[in-house]
Amino acid sequence: MPKVTFKNGAVLDVPSGQTVAQALALAGVPVGSDLLAANVNGQPTDLSAVLTADSVIDPLHFNSVEGREVYRHSSTHLMAQAVKELFPNAQLTIGPALEDSFYYDFAFDRPFTPEDLEKIEARALEIAKRKLPISRREFSKQEAIDFFQSRGEHYKVELIKGFPDHEPISAYTQGDFVDLCRGPHLPSTGHIGAFKLLTTAGAYWRGDERNPMLQRIYGTSFPTKTELDAHMARLEEIKRRDHRKVGKELDLISVQDEIGPGLVLWHPKGAAIRLLIENFWREQHLKDGYELVYSPHVARLDLWKTSGHVDYYRENMFASMKLEGSEYQLKPMNCPYHIMIYKSHLRSYRDLPIRYGELGTVYRYERTGVLHGLLRVRGFTQDDAHLFCRPDQIETEVSRVLDFTFFILRTFGFNEFEVFLSTRPKESVGADEHWTLATSALEAALKGREIAFHLDPGGGAFYGPKIDIKIKDALGRSWQCSTIQIDFNNPERFELRYIGEDGKPHQPIMIHRALMGSIERFFGILIEHYGGAFPVWLAPVQAIVMSITDQQREFVGTVVAEMKAAGLRVEADLRNEKIGLKIREAEKAKIPFMFVVGDREVQSRSLSVRGRSGANLGTMTIAGALDLLRAEANRSTQQHSPTS
Repeated sequence: MPKVTFKNGAVLDVPSGQTVAQALALAGVPVGSDLLAANVNGQPTDLSAVLTADSVIDPLHFNSVEGREVYRHSSTHLMAQAVKELFPNAQLTIGPALEDSFYYDFAFDRPFTPEDLEKIEARALEIAKRKLPISRREFSKQEAIDFFQSRGEHYKVELIKGFPDHEPISAYTQGDFVDLCRGPHLPSTGHIGAFKLLTTAGAYWRGDERNPMLQRIYGTSFPTKTELDAHMARLEEIKRRDHRKVGKELDLISVQDEIGPGLVLWHPKGAAIRLLIENFWREQHLKDGYELVYSPHVARLDLWKTSGHVDYYRENMFASMKLEGSEYQLKPMNCPYHIMIYKSHLRSYRDLPIRYGELGTVYRYERTGVLHGLLRVRGFTQDDAHLFCRPDQIETEVSRVLDFTFFILRTFGFNEFEVFLSTRPKESVGADEHWTLATSALEAALKGREIAFHLDPGGGAFYGPKIDIKIKDALGRSWQCSTIQIDFNNPERFELRYIGEDGKPHQPIMIHRALMGSIERFFGILIEHYGGAFPVWLAPVQAIVMSITDQQREFVGTVVAEMKAAGLRVEADLRNEKIGLKIREAEKAKIPFMFVVGDREVQSRSLSVRGRSGANLGTMTIAGALDLLRAEANRSTQQHSPTS
C-alpha cells in the first residue's frame, strides 16, 4: 500500500491501484475543474496516473508555472484537434506551451487566413464544450511508428525514429484525436475555459531553413473570460508600446533594407538618448574603478581560434575576409582584445584586480527569421567589461559588480529583478576545484548581499558558472540583461599570468560582465518600458517653447537660448499654427514640458507651463521653469551610489 505525503504535511496509506486524483480526494483536496494535474515526486503528472510506490504529491492549479504549462499544452492539442477536423490534410508537427501563450506548427499547403482562424477558434471552443476525456496510452517504438504512419502523420514518424529504441513512447487521446506527447495533460477538454487564437506565422521544420516551411498558429487560454480579456488588453498595450512602432513615431531609430537586416540607424533624437546612456555609463565606470579601453572591429582569424570562438561559435560569426595573405574576422565578442591588453605587460599580484570596460560594437550572424527590431540585431554595442583577479578576490569583485548592476538598472527605472545562479553544464571545460571555487564565490556574494536567487542547475557557460539578472518592465515582462560569468578557460588558452607574492607565475581568474547587455537591446526595452515617454533626464527634448503668434518670436528665442545655456535640451516652435495643434503635436512627441508664450507672458516675462500628460502647471518665471527642469532632470539619477 503506497504511502503518500501531501504538501500540507498529511501522510496517508493509499490502496494500491489508486490514481493521483483519488489520492488527492482521500486527502480532502477538492478535485474540481481548477485542479489541473499534480507534481508527484517533483514531476508534473496526469491526475489519472496510477500510484505504484510511496510518493509526495503537490496539486497543480493555474496559479503555478507548472499548472499553466499543463493548461496551455492541452490547449495546443485542442487547437490541433480543431485544425484536423476542419482541414484533415494538415499534418501535425510540434506544439509547445509558452510563458503566456502556445503555438502549433502544421504542414499545410497554404498559409492559414484570418477567416480560417475564426473557424478553428469556434471549433476548438465547441470541442471544449464536448468535455472529451483526455487519456494517455503508451507504445513501443515500432508500434508508434506504425500507428502514426497509418494516420499519415509523417512528421510524427520522423520524430519517433529519433527516439531511443527501448523506451516507451506516449501519446494522448481526446475523442478521435491522437497526438504524440510526453504530457502531462488536463483530465478533459472541458477544463479549458477561455480560448483565443492570436496570429499566424511561417516556421521552418525543426528551425532549419533548409527544411519545409510550416504554418504556425499562436493562441492563448485562461480559465475565465475575465482573465482572457485582461490579457488581451495587456497585449494591446504591448502593441502600443512596441519599440519599432514608437521608434518610428518619435523618429528615434530605423532598420532599412538598403543598409541590411539587423543593422540599426540611430536618428538624431535616438542618438541623443544613446549619448546620454553612454556618457552616464562611462562616468559611473570611472567612478567605480574601471579603466576604459577601445578595440578594433576586426582581428586576425587566429585570435578567434585561440579564444575558441572558431570551434564553439562559428555559426554565429560572419564569414572571414582575406587581406594581404591573412584571414581577418569581424569581432563577435570583445573578450580577446581585453585579454591581449592584459597580456601586454607583466602583472603583479599587487596590480589585481584590473577592470577593463568598453562600449564595444560587435557583429553576429543572426538568421533573418529571428531578427526583431532592436531586440535581436546583427551589429550591436555591448556594455562590456572584463575583470582580471586573483582567486581570493572573486567574491569581493562579484559583490561589487552586483551592487553596481542594481545601481545602474535602478537609475534607468527598473526596480524588480529575478536572479539566477547557473552551475556547471554537462559539456564544460576546467578542473572540478575551479568550478567549486567559482560557484561558491558567486553564491557567497549573493547571500552576502541578501539577494534572493533561483538555482539553474547545468545552466552555466561551458567555461564557468554565472549569475544572470532579469529585469521586469512596466508591463511585468521579464528581460535578460545583466550577466556575471566566471572564466578559467580563456586565461588558460591565452596563457595569462601574474607574479604572485611567492615570486612565481599564477593564472588569474577572468570575470565577464555586462550590465545592460547591449545598448541597442536595452534601448528597445527602455522604449517599451516608458512607452516612449522617457524621464526628463533621458528625454531627447526636455521642453519646447511655443509662441501663440509671431509677436512672441523674440521672447521665445531668448528663453530657449537661456535654457540651452543652462545645459537643457530645449527647442522652439515658432510655426504659424494654432496653439492647440502645437500642444497636441508636442504631447504626441512625448516632450515632458511645454512652455506657452503669448502677449501676457511676454509682458510679465513668464511662461505658461504644461506637462506632457496635459496637466496645466500654471505660470512660472523663466528662473522657476529652469528650476523645474533641473529638478526633474536630476530626480532619476539621484540614486544611492554603488558600494565601494
